Amino acid sequence: MANYNKVTNELMNDFIKNLLENSWNKEFNGYFKSIHELCSHIYICDFNWLKRFKLLRNFGVLNNTFFERNLGFDKIIFTDINEYIVSRKEMDKIIIDFTHELTEEDLNKVLKFTDSKGTPIERKMESLVNQVFTHQIHHRGMISLYLDLLGIDNDFSSSLYKMEL
Repeated sequence: MANYNKVTNELMNDFIKNLLENSWNKEFNGYFKSIHELCSHIYICDFNWLKRFKLLRNFGVLNNTFFERNLGFDKIIFTDINEYIVSRKEMDKIIIDFTHELTEEDLNKVLKFTDSKGTPIERKMESLVNQVFTHQIHHRGMISLYLDLLGIDNDFSSSLYKMEL
């Protein structure tokens, strides 16, 4: 899933990197108002999930100053598309490295954390890792729709065929 995620984000970003600033920030009639806002949301959620996963045990890739900052879920980050593209690539590498550190034992453990609304949660790690990937899939679908509405013919649904074995 981590490799699929990386390849699909690269395909999606091939469309995004060519957007003009007004298309990147164009407001649509959806919960997330722009492609910029959606990309920020996906990134921030990935960041915060990885930060939560540090509660399970010490993962080498997550044990760095990168995760010392706080990214609120209500933020729109990235000053421009290029900053987003670079940051997304870095995040996808961290996600892949993180999944390489995960063990079967880790996936069967229960992670206890507090969600963004202050609610205490206990869930099996396997389900939470799956949430990271399905969340991205869901929002990439929204980005695809917004690209359609901009008149940009896009298809990054066939990324499975572009993956290396």
